[in-house]
Amino acid sequence: MLEVTRLRAGYGAINVLWDVDVRVAKGRLTTIIGPNGAGKTTLLRAIMGLIPVGGGEIRIDGQSRAGTSTWDMARLGVAMIPEGRMIFGDMSVEENLLMGAFHKSHRAQAQTNLAHMYELFPQLKERRNQLAGSLSGGESQMLAIGRGLMAEPRMILVDEPSLGLAPVLVQEIFATLAGLKAEGRTILLVEQNTHMAVGIADHVYILQAGKVVLSESASNVELQQIHSVYFAR
Repeated sequence: MLEVTRLRAGYGAINVLWDVDVRVAKGRLTTIIGPNGAGKTTLLRAIMGLIPVGGGEIRIDGQSRAGTSTWDMARLGVAMIPEGRMIFGDMSVEENLLMGAFHKSHRAQAQTNLAHMYELFPQLKERRNQLAGSLSGGESQMLAIGRGLMAEPRMILVDEPSLGLAPVLVQEIFATLAGLKAEGRTILLVEQNTHMAVGIADHVYILQAGKVVLSESASNVELQQIHSVYFAR
């Protein structure tokens, strides 16, 4: 579904990604792991059109999408659940969810999808009229995921969903991601928790200093192997 070929991207004069190749199969969960500063978030931002592409190609279903604006990527069915949640703290939980269906093509199904989000995350239903800024970290992450799903995306980019969460909440968030995978969703997951990420992935990439240093089926990967590459042993 997604093919990234020889991608270069960065911030102004600073290049971060160097000829990165990544493929994400339809209906599969692909995870990208690596140390801080490896370029994982930069890769998602480049795919989503949040930063310019300096070279290479991004294709979705065979169509070139490099340089496509963020709002057009959303219209094409790509949703990003950003690092740090980035919810609207001064809006209610329900208003945050409805923002995920802001585009006019999604509004007709907004109430149906809202009901589905409340089934998926019962805690959010209990707090639907509560200001989002008062939620716990785990609830905020649920809200960020729910907001992304409101647009019925064909592909979901998820950036560091476990960041700052207690272990029990990490388990809950990854159970949600596993459930979305079971529904046939296409997911590109950036994560530093290697054990949890590999446990639900179909394919694993390791980024290091802006380059892919490992690409392997998750079923063939051992954590010791990943850690040896991860820490450059």
